[in-house]
Order: sequence, then C-alpha cells, then structure tokens
Amino acid sequence: MNKDEIFEILRNALVELFEMEPEKIKLEAKIYEDLDIDSIDAIDLIDYIKRQTGHRLEPNDFKNVRTLGDIVEAVAKKF
Repeated sequence: MNKDEIFEILRNALVELFEMEPEKIKLEAKIYEDLDIDSIDAIDLIDYIKRQTGHRLEPNDFKNVRTLGDIVEAVAKKF
C-alpha cells in the first residue's frame, strides 16, 4: 500500500467518522488545531485505519504526530 492509498483511507475516515469537509483534509493539516481531533477521536481513527489496512497503529505511534502527513508516514512504516 502506497502513501496515496493510505491518505485516501485517512480522508475517507475523516469524512465518514467526523463529517469533515473533504477540502479541509490535506497532508499539512494539523490534527488537533486545524481538524479539532481530540484523543478520543484519535482512538476511533486508529481503529478505522486498522480495519482498512490490517495494520494496528499503537498509541505511541501517535505521540509525535502533528499533521495528517505524519499519520500517513506512521502507517506507511507498518508496511
């Protein structure tokens, strides 16, 4: 799975789970500041990514994540 595919899964998750406007979802978008994702939302997002990719992100993988691009990189490392 490449980074574009991972980003598409992430985009779908944000639209489906959090009803976000697709145009707000960019690699450089800051998760907490720009998208208002809190820690509970992050857990839902981790679970969605696991179901779609078959790879589980650990909460520690999210410690240094600041942008959607960071999440894509963290998931890509699992492949």
